[in-house]
Parts: sequence; structure tokens; C-alpha cells
Amino acid sequence: MNVPNILTLLRIGMIPVFVIVYDLPAGWAHVAAAALFLLAAITDWLDGYLARRLDQSSAFGAFLDPVADKLMVAAALVLILANPSLRPLLMSQELFAVVAIIIIGREIAVSALREWMAELGRRKSVAVSYIGKFKTTSQMAAILLLLYERPIDGVPIFHVGEILLYVAGMLTLWSMILYLRAAWPVLMKGTHGP
Repeated sequence: MNVPNILTLLRIGMIPVFVIVYDLPAGWAHVAAAALFLLAAITDWLDGYLARRLDQSSAFGAFLDPVADKLMVAAALVLILANPSLRPLLMSQELFAVVAIIIIGREIAVSALREWMAELGRRKSVAVSYIGKFKTTSQMAAILLLLYERPIDGVPIFHVGEILLYVAGMLTLWSMILYLRAAWPVLMKGTHGP
């Protein structure tokens, strides 16, 4: 156990607290849930920074960190979709759900692809790209705004978050295509034998 791994485990432990807080029948519940999501995002950045800075990278951390991220994102998207009082401005509730499913599905698919490529000793060919990082940033900002929900100085925060989520959905598809294209030669080689 080292500090980065402890932060990752704390992030996983925050997920049930985050879910409970979001569903509390209190006016401050969504603001508190947004604050917990922001705290989780900060610990995600911090554990990676500390792992590099303190030279405390580990196989356990490399496995657990993306799992923690995906669990928190999936929990947040499911909570937002399950909230009957939230209505998308630009598109139907169904299309909003499709974008969330694309984001969650991509996370699962790319994780599986990375794991498979790692078993073949080719993990670097599907390393995180700049598009992937930009996708993650827009996705985290979108979810934070969707959770916060309340207007700020007349700015409809939920709808700004909705637009960012659609941007994240497009970047999600684009980054998945890039990962699949990078892995395609290995995938095809695997289907046709050595």
C-alpha cells in the first residue's frame, strides 16, 4: 500500500457515499454530490501525480485507478439519467441516455482492449491519447455541471453540462475509433493465426 493506491481506494469508497448524498431529500444534496464528484476527480489527478512524483507506480495501481474512474463516471451518469426532474434541453431523454450508454460502453470496451493488448505485450499501441485526455476532461466537466444542476447568475448550468456531454460523446466515439485503428493489425493477426 502506498499513498496513490490509498487515494484510489478512497475514491472507490466515495462512490456509495456519493450515491446516497445525491438521493437525499435535501435542497443541498445535488450540490454536495457535485462537490464529492469534484473531490473524486481531484484525487484521480493527485494519485497519478504522486505515483509519478514519488516513483510509487504499481501494477495494482495501474489496474485499480481506471476501474475507480469508470465506476464513478458510470454511477454519476446512472444517477443523472434516473432523476425524473432533469429534462434535456437539446435532445430527448432517450438520446441523452444513448450518449450516456456510449460513454459507459466505450469505457468498458477500451478497458478490455487495453487488457487484451497488454497480454500480447502491445499495451503501448493503445496508450492514452490526447483525444482520450480531452474526452475525459470534457466528460468530467459535463458530469460535474449536470450534477450541480442549479443555474449560476442566470446561466443554465445543467444545459451547459448537457452540451459538454454531447461533445464528450462525440470525442468518446472518435477516441474509440483511434484505439481500434491502432489495435486493428493485432486484432486481425489474432483472427488469422500467427
